[in-house]
Amino acid sequence: QVQLVQSGGGLVQAGGSLRLSCAASGRTFSSDAIGWFRQAPGKEREFVAAINWSSGGTYYGHSVTGRFTISRDNAKNTVYLQMNSLKPEDTAVYYCAADPLGVVAGVPDGYHYWGQGTQVTVSS
Repeated sequence: QVQLVQSGGGLVQAGGSLRLSCAASGRTFSSDAIGWFRQAPGKEREFVAAINWSSGGTYYGHSVTGRFTISRDNAKNTVYLQMNSLKPEDTAVYYCAADPLGVVAGVPDGYHYWGQGTQVTVSS
């Protein structure tokens, strides 16, 4: 059974930083695409960033470009989302997701496995 286990998140002041982790159990990332999405109350799930595991290619949503960085650790089978210069509008539940076929998509329907979600709250 494949599980994506998220960690990190929490409460931070505006301008601060947080790092989210997404570790896979029951599956070793090889050709996957791993994405991060976020969902604020009353809003649709929004694409944040994605990485192609095999090529290392990265992709970012417009609202986080230049502030967030997605990366991977092959040995730990884990993807990270480093979030810097956080703003109150970054407040949301963040989800990681994986597509075993490696197709990087900016929409939730493109991903097969999902993490449990983690709350990120940025105070002003």
